[in-house]
Amino acid sequence: MPRIKRGTTTRTKHKRLLEQAKGYRGRRKNTIRVARQAVEKAGQYAYRDRKVKKRNFRALWIQRINAAVRAEGLTYSQFMHGVKLAGIELDRKVMADLAMNEGEAFGHIIKQAKEALPA
Repeated sequence: MPRIKRGTTTRTKHKRLLEQAKGYRGRRKNTIRVARQAVEKAGQYAYRDRKVKKRNFRALWIQRINAAVRAEGLTYSQFMHGVKLAGIELDRKVMADLAMNEGEAFGHIIKQAKEALPA
């Protein structure tokens, strides 16, 4: 049985790895060992930051809603409680967009939430 030479598979793997490391600085872009470490670490950062991105956007939406609601004399938590009691089923992303771009429509939502709150 002839021996198997793995040159083509190794070259393919290395080529793919260096392609992923394209644009890195120094030896991270052209040395296999260092590039492998850099690409692995980049993947870890990417995985982690996909979760962080969701957190950051939620925090941004809450800040925008809070700013719009405080102008009407409510706090964010009071407003959200009123929204739940009024049965309004809009998520924070949509409410933040309404608060930024459709002030009048958001004003009606605030009014409904205020009416739903117990005096």
